[in-house]
Amino acid sequence: MILNYVWIAFILIAFIVALFKLLFENDLAVFGTMFAEALSMAKFSVMDIALPLSGVMIFWMGMMKIAENSGLVNVFSSWLWPFFKYLFPEVPKGHPAAGAMAMNLSANVLGLDNAATPLGINAMKELQSLNPEKDKASNAQIMFLVLNTSGLTVIPSSIIALRAASNSQSPTDIFIPILIATAVSTIAGIATTSVYQKINLFKSGFLIPLFVVISLLSLLVGSIVYFSYCDSTSLATEITDASQCFSKRLGIISGFAGSFIILLILFTFIAYALHKRNNAYESFIEGAREGFNTAVSIIPYLIAMLVAIALFRSSGAMNYIIEGLRGVFALFTSKTEFADALPTALMRPLSGSGSRAMMIECWKTFHVDSLQGRMASVIQGSTETTFYTIAVYFGSVGIKKVRHTIACGLAADIAGIIAAIWISYIFF
Repeated sequence: MILNYVWIAFILIAFIVALFKLLFENDLAVFGTMFAEALSMAKFSVMDIALPLSGVMIFWMGMMKIAENSGLVNVFSSWLWPFFKYLFPEVPKGHPAAGAMAMNLSANVLGLDNAATPLGINAMKELQSLNPEKDKASNAQIMFLVLNTSGLTVIPSSIIALRAASNSQSPTDIFIPILIATAVSTIAGIATTSVYQKINLFKSGFLIPLFVVISLLSLLVGSIVYFSYCDSTSLATEITDASQCFSKRLGIISGFAGSFIILLILFTFIAYALHKRNNAYESFIEGAREGFNTAVSIIPYLIAMLVAIALFRSSGAMNYIIEGLRGVFALFTSKTEFADALPTALMRPLSGSGSRAMMIECWKTFHVDSLQGRMASVIQGSTETTFYTIAVYFGSVGIKKVRHTIACGLAADIAGIIAAIWISYIFF
């Protein structure tokens, strides 16, 4: 029901703002622009998101079926059960959902978006099998989705690559700020959802595994950073500046780490199935069929949400909000540079491609290495696209009543964005 109101609000507010621009600003082109953007986004939803996602989803759900049929998912589940049993008390021990969620969250942490989405959809389907009310999100499904929308990422490889392509002098200087901001977002999401669901997390059984996870992530980040430092031999060849050399090597090593880990996981799937004498090929085909059906079911939800967001943005409603906020903030502080990065912040919960476009626009206006440019980069990496994730994940299992999902997801977004702004002022 809440998603219904949000969707209607996007469209009605867009129409009212456009009508205002027509009557008071004599903008005769606004409705034509909105219509063109709506059609363009509908096409984009299918051609650029749904179809590429379908191929990736079919592949990954095929591989996940191999892991499931061979029993490997249960192994992952048992490893993470000491941590998951507190966040997901509704999920019984040994259920495939725990292993599927673990693999999705691992892909998110490594910044492997193409792998994370189909793995997340598979996890949502496993959780749906435990859901007594099929059109209403369960507590476990909400907690899992909020973990995804909070966007915990150790390696923000796509943002680093975009900054390098935009001729940043130090593309990786947003690495640590993003890590801090996304950690704040994740903690806020977990805390808010736990309050809604009356989950007590102040227990040693939860805090100790959490410390172990944080330690392992720190070790991964530290290893990547350590091997990215340049020696005199590296500096004597093609790159003479130490920061540029470090940035280039960090991008290469981060890409290697992500690719190596994901291919190691795939190899493990096949090797374990062979060890258990499971027919891996037949399992893959079985899972691929399920992936195809799931991909088709997502398309209507995807189009509905992205077209509404396109109307809201192209009507000018987003710009009015930004300028209004700038005026309010100017009453309390002279530091209003962050208002220039707010288009990325406001678009981030709505559309990944939209927020990315806002970030790049900010770079073009103020320069990629300006305070505003760096702040927009950190904001982009601090959270995920809440409404897109809700539309895809819940749409894949037919959930219409999202309960407190939006409130908890937006709480994580707001915490991450505030942290991103604050940290950017400290670092830059």
